[in-house]
Amino acid sequence: MATSSYPRFQGDGVGSFIEPIAHGIASLGHEVHIVAPWHPLIRRPLSENGVHFHFFRYFPSKNLNVFGYASSLTADVALRPATYLITPFALVSWWSKVRQVAKQHQASLIHAHWVIPGGFVSAATHLPIPMIVSLHGSDVFVAESYAVARMAARYTFSNAAWVTACSDDLRQRAINIGADAQRSETIPYGVDADRFKPNALTRAKIRRLHNIDDQTPLIVAAGRLVRKKGFEFLIDALGTLKTRYPQVRLWLVGGGDLENELRQRTNSKGLNAHVKFFGALPQHEIASILSTADITVVPSVRDDAGNVDGLPNILLEALSSGSTVVATPAGGITTVAKDGETACIVPERDPNKLSETIEKLLTNVDLRTKLGSAARALMLQNYTWQHIAKRFEKAYQNTITHHTDT
Repeated sequence: MATSSYPRFQGDGVGSFIEPIAHGIASLGHEVHIVAPWHPLIRRPLSENGVHFHFFRYFPSKNLNVFGYASSLTADVALRPATYLITPFALVSWWSKVRQVAKQHQASLIHAHWVIPGGFVSAATHLPIPMIVSLHGSDVFVAESYAVARMAARYTFSNAAWVTACSDDLRQRAINIGADAQRSETIPYGVDADRFKPNALTRAKIRRLHNIDDQTPLIVAAGRLVRKKGFEFLIDALGTLKTRYPQVRLWLVGGGDLENELRQRTNSKGLNAHVKFFGALPQHEIASILSTADITVVPSVRDDAGNVDGLPNILLEALSSGSTVVATPAGGITTVAKDGETACIVPERDPNKLSETIEKLLTNVDLRTKLGSAARALMLQNYTWQHIAKRFEKAYQNTITHHTDT
């Protein structure tokens, strides 16, 4: 697997969906090698649970390790200036490492994450083994936004035996760039249903810890603080909601470039006593917070630059936790969240509709229970990482078959 991000330590939220894909494939009896950029926060052994790590160094200065790990884009909208300087060094080092590891371990195929840079680097190795490329969102956005990146994506698609996308929206956008519709499919992310689950004891414990009684409405949102997450619209909705529910609380989990802006927005609306910024948290703490929430909001948008989530991990985690979910139809959200069945779907960038829907749910416990139970059942039936690993294994078979046929 060639990837520009992988959880740097246990519980890290960066690239968190890559880890269960790798472990899921390894659990099916396959040997998995991860080739990824080095980062100063990496705390990984050489191997664990059948997954072997090969982190490559590409620049001596720690301050310029901005390649991968969600470090290359500012607010997920524009490339950071340092990215232009570092990219040539990183690509060459990565290319060399992929070739070395694939040859040394006699790889059967390359699974490249993100069409650029992972897919491009893997295609450029010209190794005589098949390649599958998985799309995750920001890679397709960059290909849509920059001519050079678009050329690199087209080159990659032409060399890929198979392509997967985490949502139908992302797959279609990739086809528009140059991916072959007949050699691509949608494989969504999965969820750790043992970690993300309803837990009454945890709910009571966390609420006591934060001095919130069981009757206080608690709304949770989580993700990187970037434009496409739409958190500013949730803050605006809370401003309206607090007039009817003066005790309402919003817990916002995650870090990012827009933290100061969102804090200022919160302050300007007189919401400092109602909103708590937690910063980035490890996965087990996010699970505890989701089980404590009355409502989890995923207010994603297609931002002004055109970037949009593929399929937010927090959506699947909230659905698995049995938390009542309010979300927008942005990206691949409605692939999983069905309005009136497993969640409530509201228009993007609409604080009024968002506050109205949250209020409706707060006044209807039976509806919250119904949606939460149905969401949990759906996750257990179709979206555990064990299910998703088997779908990737089948995609690997398609990759090898197509490569052999051509």
